[in-house]
Amino acid sequence: MIFLTALSLFWIMISASRGGQWGAWMPSSISAFEGTCVSIPCRFSFPDELRPAVVHGVWYFNSPYPKNYPPVVFKSRTQVVHESFQGRSRLLGDLGLRNCTLLLSNLSPELGGKYYFRGDLGGYNQYTFSEHSVLDIINTPNIVVPPEVMAGTEVEVSCMVPDNCPELHPELSWLGHEGLGEPTVLGRLREEEGTWVQVSLLHFVPTRETNGHRLGCQASFPNTTLQFEGYASLDIKYPPVIVEINSTVEAIEGSHVSLFCGADSNPPPLLTWMRDGTVLREAVAESLSLELDEVTPAEDGVYLCLAENTYGQDNRTVGLSVMYAPWKPTVNGTVVAVEGETVSILCSTQSNPDPILTIFKEKQILATVIYESELQLELPAVTPEDDGEYWCVAENQYGQRATAFNLSVEFAPVILLESHCAAARDTVQCLCVVKANPEPSVAFELPLRNVTVNETEREFVYSERSGLLLTSILTLRGQAQAPPRVICTSHNLYGTKSLELPFQGAHRLMWAKIGPVGAVVAFAILIAIVCYITQTRRKKNVTESPSFSGGDNPPVVFSSDFRISGAPEKYESERRLGSERRLLGLRGEPPELDLSYSHSDLGKRPTKDSYTLTEELAEYAEIRVK
Repeated sequence: MIFLTALSLFWIMISASRGGQWGAWMPSSISAFEGTCVSIPCRFSFPDELRPAVVHGVWYFNSPYPKNYPPVVFKSRTQVVHESFQGRSRLLGDLGLRNCTLLLSNLSPELGGKYYFRGDLGGYNQYTFSEHSVLDIINTPNIVVPPEVMAGTEVEVSCMVPDNCPELHPELSWLGHEGLGEPTVLGRLREEEGTWVQVSLLHFVPTRETNGHRLGCQASFPNTTLQFEGYASLDIKYPPVIVEINSTVEAIEGSHVSLFCGADSNPPPLLTWMRDGTVLREAVAESLSLELDEVTPAEDGVYLCLAENTYGQDNRTVGLSVMYAPWKPTVNGTVVAVEGETVSILCSTQSNPDPILTIFKEKQILATVIYESELQLELPAVTPEDDGEYWCVAENQYGQRATAFNLSVEFAPVILLESHCAAARDTVQCLCVVKANPEPSVAFELPLRNVTVNETEREFVYSERSGLLLTSILTLRGQAQAPPRVICTSHNLYGTKSLELPFQGAHRLMWAKIGPVGAVVAFAILIAIVCYITQTRRKKNVTESPSFSGGDNPPVVFSSDFRISGAPEKYESERRLGSERRLLGLRGEPPELDLSYSHSDLGKRPTKDSYTLTEELAEYAEIRVK
């Protein structure tokens, strides 16, 4: 098709040259290999009415004006030419037939330039045509690659060399085409301006690996040493492919991290680092780094490298794992439960790697998991023993954190067995130890006296709470003998518990019953017995021995003659005072008796209407105990 079109145009120009005007036709440009020859096709026309007998012509080099004395390439009248063209130029065409085709041989670089033809019909009928042809002396074949070659799409690459030398015709071969396909030689083709070319085609499907491949074409001339080579680098367009990126990165909190991404594409890609849809850095480059200083757990996650150009895109991800110690564990708060209920406690934390979680109480491990971020503690039926402080501890190789939490178990009061009463001298203390949650109220009841003492009466009851234990102490003063029955009663919103408190320390109780007054009574009784025995023996001696009947000896005095002045009145007064104090809540110290006497008083005998010292002390001791 190219050949037919060029041929049609050529004959149109020939027909035009036969018209009646001055005109010329020749290729605007023509090329030839150095050392070969070239035929410059040329046609010209002149007015028909001139009818010259002989037609002459002249070829000039680089200038059409004779007055500029341009080098003469060829001159039909004299055959005088410039020295550069001696033996190198001759006319192939017949000027009479208006054919001015010129042949140049043994081409060298200095012959490259513009060539003008001048028609000489004699006399003033000379005309220099403005049309000219530019000769290009070449040394390499022309490899023609389409302006855009995409990977995966078949492409046609051609090698074209001029073939305008009638004496030498080139032969073409491909260099470096292995793996691309087999070439096809089209042969000699005529161009639009009447020049000829040798063409060889190479069809193949390029890949990204063939980008930049150096493809060559060689033109050789048989029977000569002339050989010319030309090369072209294939510019294959293809979408990006990420060829280099970090694998999963592990970094310790606070360290520096560099993420690298490299892509292969043509043209170069736009590289973008992104995380969660946010652009962190981008640039048109073959590789791009993302620098992270002092990484934190918040920067842990997946990073995306996106490479894109006009022909497509590619993306890859890299995971950044920031290693850090566990955060302070969180629990579901302080738990309040009623005895018997089921309690579920969740302890959770965050760390990398996942921690070992442990829940313990008082150094006893209750639950533990390995490499988990949550730990569930199930207590199916809580008891008071489950009440207390618990710890949730999270640890990995980078550190340890712990959180304390409380489990408060609410239950009805329990009066512990260590509750009791004990006496010391004239004081009795009753201890009531209660375990309960919430804190109970405690009251002491003396049923024989119809008296109840509670915690509000701070003068008699002292209470102290330690954890779940409430200790209440009732103090009874002026109680030298065994105390009456004491009942401890405790109450909270879950129930009431009562216990009669046992009395402890029996060997001490006997001395407590006797007391200091009892000791005086016993001592007085002992002295009275000794005095009685002594007097009896004296009487016996007087009767038996007359020496005792004289009036030199004083009269015998018996202990029964001894009386305490005012004793009955004082005794009644003290007894009334003690009774009144017991009715007022056992307040005050026990009454004191006037127990001053002398040994000589013990020998006096009391009267029938008076109290002896022994009887008085014994009765008072009994009252104090009661």
